[in-house]
Amino acid sequence: MVRVKICGITSWADAKLCVDEGAHALGFNFYPPSPRCVAPAEAWDMIRRLPPYVDTFGVFVDWPPDAILALARAVHLTGVQLHGNEPPGDVAALAKHGPVVKAFAVKDGFKPDSLRRYRAASAILLEGFRRGFHGGAGAKMDWEIARRANRYARIVLAGGLTPENVAEAIRTARPYAVDVATGLEVKVARKDPGRVHAFMRAVDELNREMDASH
Repeated sequence: MVRVKICGITSWADAKLCVDEGAHALGFNFYPPSPRCVAPAEAWDMIRRLPPYVDTFGVFVDWPPDAILALARAVHLTGVQLHGNEPPGDVAALAKHGPVVKAFAVKDGFKPDSLRRYRAASAILLEGFRRGFHGGAGAKMDWEIARRANRYARIVLAGGLTPENVAEAIRTARPYAVDVATGLEVKVARKDPGRVHAFMRAVDELNREMDASH
């Protein structure tokens, strides 16, 4: 089963919408330059109201591991997602305390076997590259690269995913999970109910199709 994380949650209305539609995990952005950034208190106000068995991940860019751990514990995050230039040592240190997803923006010349250095991560997120962005760029990547990367890690596919293309993306890349933010927005930092519903329906239908074929 391909899992769905919906990122860039900025309001309880959006959090509840995504969970009610069947999202497996929600992402809360703690990168101040992002228009989807939330304060820790805002994140906690949403997280504390979530039903059980919904995972919550904080998005960080080049924070010291101790600071990440302190915030993660304060707002009861399930795990952390790293979108900066965090070295393998930081990933390994954080992985001792919970799930870590290490993100990479795939540029020309990206070598999937380079992911071996991050074997401590629970999963690797791959997304398209757009200069000046650390996630949330909506930039599509070559899904074949993600498929080749499966041999080195659990792959979370992100970047430019929409209700219209997610089924094709999953068929091509065969990821462990998909992560979406901009593709479900009616405006920046606000999710569109129709697009969230259509995205989840597309993934559910494909999951059923793949399950029936096995």
